[in-house]
Amino acid sequence: MDSVSASSASTDLICSAKGCRAAAVWVLAWNNPKLHTPERRKTWLACEEHREYLSRFLGIRGFLKDVVALDAWQASAPDR
Repeated sequence: MDSVSASSASTDLICSAKGCRAAAVWVLAWNNPKLHTPERRKTWLACEEHREYLSRFLGIRGFLKDVVALDAWQASAPDR
Protein backbone atom coordinates (compact mmCIF):
# COMPACT_ATOMS: atom_id res chain seq x y z
CA MET A 1 0.00 0.00 0.00
CA ASP A 2 1.55 3.29 -1.07
CA SER A 3 -0.58 5.79 0.78
CA VAL A 4 -3.13 6.05 3.51
CA SER A 5 -6.07 8.25 2.67
CA ALA A 6 -7.54 10.49 5.33
CA SER A 7 -11.01 9.54 4.10
CA SER A 8 -10.49 5.80 4.60
CA ALA A 9 -12.07 4.37 7.71
CA SER A 10 -9.45 2.71 9.89
CA THR A 11 -11.59 -0.45 10.03
CA ASP A 12 -11.21 -0.82 6.25
CA LEU A 13 -7.42 -0.73 6.41
CA ILE A 14 -5.59 -4.00 7.04
CA CYS A 15 -2.09 -4.93 8.09
CA SER A 16 0.54 -5.17 5.34
CA ALA A 17 2.12 -8.31 6.82
CA LYS A 18 1.81 -11.28 4.48
CA GLY A 19 -1.37 -13.23 5.21
CA CYS A 20 -2.56 -10.93 7.99
CA ARG A 21 -6.12 -9.66 7.77
CA ALA A 22 -6.14 -7.76 11.09
CA ALA A 23 -7.13 -4.11 11.27
CA ALA A 24 -4.23 -1.69 10.90
CA VAL A 25 -3.45 0.59 13.83
CA TRP A 26 0.05 1.79 12.83
CA VAL A 27 1.58 3.45 9.77
CA LEU A 28 5.22 2.70 8.99
CA ALA A 29 6.61 5.45 6.78
CA TRP A 30 9.68 4.45 4.80
CA ASN A 31 11.72 5.03 1.69
CA ASN A 32 14.48 3.30 -0.18
CA PRO A 33 17.19 5.94 -0.62
CA LYS A 34 18.45 4.19 -3.76
CA LEU A 35 15.05 4.65 -5.42
CA HIS A 36 13.26 7.54 -3.70
CA THR A 37 14.05 11.17 -3.03
CA PRO A 38 14.66 11.91 0.70
CA GLU A 39 11.26 13.56 1.22
CA ARG A 40 9.28 10.72 -0.41
CA ARG A 41 7.44 8.41 1.99
CA LYS A 42 6.00 5.04 1.13
CA THR A 43 3.72 3.47 3.75
CA TRP A 44 3.00 0.07 5.16
CA LEU A 45 0.21 -0.55 7.61
CA ALA A 46 0.60 -2.73 10.68
CA CYS A 47 -1.60 -4.32 13.28
CA GLU A 48 -0.39 -4.34 16.88
CA GLU A 49 1.03 -7.86 16.47
CA HIS A 50 3.14 -7.07 13.38
CA ARG A 51 4.30 -3.50 14.12
CA GLU A 52 7.61 -4.59 15.65
CA TYR A 53 8.32 -7.22 12.98
CA LEU A 54 7.66 -4.87 10.05
CA SER A 55 9.56 -2.04 11.76
CA ARG A 56 12.56 -4.31 12.27
CA PHE A 57 12.39 -5.51 8.63
CA LEU A 58 12.50 -1.93 7.32
CA GLY A 59 14.93 -0.71 9.98
CA ILE A 60 17.58 -3.36 9.23
CA ARG A 61 17.62 -2.13 5.65
CA GLY A 62 17.81 1.52 6.68
CA PHE A 63 14.41 2.26 5.12
CA LEU A 64 12.26 3.04 8.19
CA LYS A 65 11.69 6.76 8.71
CA ASP A 66 8.74 6.94 11.12
CA VAL A 67 6.13 4.87 12.95
CA VAL A 68 2.88 6.73 13.65
CA ALA A 69 -0.50 5.69 15.03
CA LEU A 70 -2.98 5.38 12.14
CA ASP A 71 -5.38 7.90 13.70
CA ALA A 72 -2.61 10.49 14.05
CA TRP A 73 -1.42 9.85 10.47
CA GLN A 74 -4.93 10.33 9.10
CA ALA A 75 -5.45 13.48 11.16
CA SER A 76 -2.27 14.99 9.69
CA ALA A 77 -3.00 13.93 6.08
CA PRO A 78 -3.76 17.48 4.84
CA ASP A 79 -0.20 18.41 5.87
CA ARG A 80 1.33 15.66 3.73
